[in-house]
Amino acid sequence: MSQPRQSDREVLQRAYAALAQGDGVGAAALLQPIVSAGGANADVWLAVAHAAALQNDVEGKAAAIDKALERAPTDVRALISKADHLAAYGDARAATAFYSTAVQVAPPAERLSPPMREALERARAATAAMARELEDFVRARLSTEGIAEADAPERFSRAVDILFGRKRAYVQQPRYLFYPELPNIQFYDRGMLPWIDSVEASTAEVRADLEGVLGPSFTPYLTQAPDRPRNDQMGLVNDPGWSALFLHKDGREQASAECCPRTMAALAEAPLTRIPNRTPSVLFSKLAAGAHIPAHTGMLNTRLICHLPLIVPEGCAFRVGNDVRVWETGKAWAFDDTIEHEAWNRGASDRYILIFDVWRPELTVEERACVSALCQAIDSYRSDVSWDG
Repeated sequence: MSQPRQSDREVLQRAYAALAQGDGVGAAALLQPIVSAGGANADVWLAVAHAAALQNDVEGKAAAIDKALERAPTDVRALISKADHLAAYGDARAATAFYSTAVQVAPPAERLSPPMREALERARAATAAMARELEDFVRARLSTEGIAEADAPERFSRAVDILFGRKRAYVQQPRYLFYPELPNIQFYDRGMLPWIDSVEASTAEVRADLEGVLGPSFTPYLTQAPDRPRNDQMGLVNDPGWSALFLHKDGREQASAECCPRTMAALAEAPLTRIPNRTPSVLFSKLAAGAHIPAHTGMLNTRLICHLPLIVPEGCAFRVGNDVRVWETGKAWAFDDTIEHEAWNRGASDRYILIFDVWRPELTVEERACVSALCQAIDSYRSDVSWDG
């Protein structure tokens, strides 16, 4: 954007003073030489637009605002001026586009003058009002087409909610391995999990195993590895609020598995994620009364994490993406843990569930073998090197 010469700045200040007095004719006369000389920047054109407005020159005002936007397309004042002009003459939809852009490009509020902060809040309010009006219209129109929210496909309803900002578009964010072209599904439909009924049918036996091992054998779920840098992991390292008893850990069977034979038998048909020295993990998970597991994402998106609720007091819930669910004893589910998730226990007693991981049903047998080989190759890097000197 070209800058006015010093003399032009002085003229512009005099024009501002005239505008403050409501003298549109005088301000226009002061600004005309700058415009004729081709030195008008966005500030000058916005002043010209103000002068035209004071003279009820609608076309002149609109043209001057457009000139300002030509020179500074992201100038917040010019964007709001254009939006105000469009709104005043009935084009609310176009006005909202300019209001919305102004909100998106505006600098932090502390860098704006009080009048500009007020104008920006007005832009936000106008954008929100138009969004609500559009949403109400679209939902009503869909209803007349026989696509009322209550009757629409669930996935379609979620898309509409995301479109109108009612929900977020959560995506997979694995912290270790991203396997491409797998769908973003928060909780998996039971139809894709043919083994889940048999797991649920064993709830009583699994709970009996749990009750036989309750006690000090539970240790914090996250612990600090001595050969790795300190990683607090949202304050959960060594936190007894979230503790576990592992039956399988890092792909290896633990001694505790011998005490829980019925639990391992219940998982006989589940396609456990078998990667040597990594998975599966099979564990009883304890979430203490009052504890909260903050939002986080898992390591690799080639598996699903499964919960079988065993002891669930009131006040416990679990969120994956936009979907918040309450554990029910004996009702299992599988979810993608690379989508942001969190858990809480606002009850008066501890919550216990069985957790295990399975291969994602979209992966072929060959792909599962490839993922396993990849992880083993990484793990074997420099493992045969002696560091004894």
